[in-house]
Amino acid sequence: MARDDGSYPRARRHALASCALLLASYFLIPLESDPNGLRLTLRAAGTLLLISVVTFLVTRQVGRQLGNRAPAGADEARSLSRLVVALVAGLLAFALADYVVAGSGPGQFVGLRTRWDALYFALATLTTVGYGDVHAQGQLAKAIVCVQMLFSIGVIATGASIVVKRLTGRPQRGPR
Repeated sequence: MARDDGSYPRARRHALASCALLLASYFLIPLESDPNGLRLTLRAAGTLLLISVVTFLVTRQVGRQLGNRAPAGADEARSLSRLVVALVAGLLAFALADYVVAGSGPGQFVGLRTRWDALYFALATLTTVGYGDVHAQGQLAKAIVCVQMLFSIGVIATGASIVVKRLTGRPQRGPR
């Protein structure tokens, strides 16, 4: 186990700040509907590229944690911090994709009108809760949700279990 050299609290603060910035960016990115087909196609391609990059980053961090030489000490703190940020980025990338698809055509999603709706739906899908109040109806929306489900099973679940295992497996310090 890693000795506590102050790297965990620092890494935790950096991860929280990064996640807060990602969340703020999610709500501030302009996504007005655009009748121009080329711009809409470029926006969709950009969203898919973002999801691909986030998937790569999360997968790489999960692989590092599962490797024979898992990081320790300050490296472990930084690696776990990056994994948490990548997992949040994955959630937000899918929420953004859902929101863009919902805005691209009527009937793609039922009950998805706002960014909060999209974040709620992405979180419900990635955690496999699926209340059913918001759901995919159109073919494009269903395709995006299928990718979300595969990402959830293969990457998010593994990454989240690694984070919990590493954080709960650390020796506990005395009372604060």
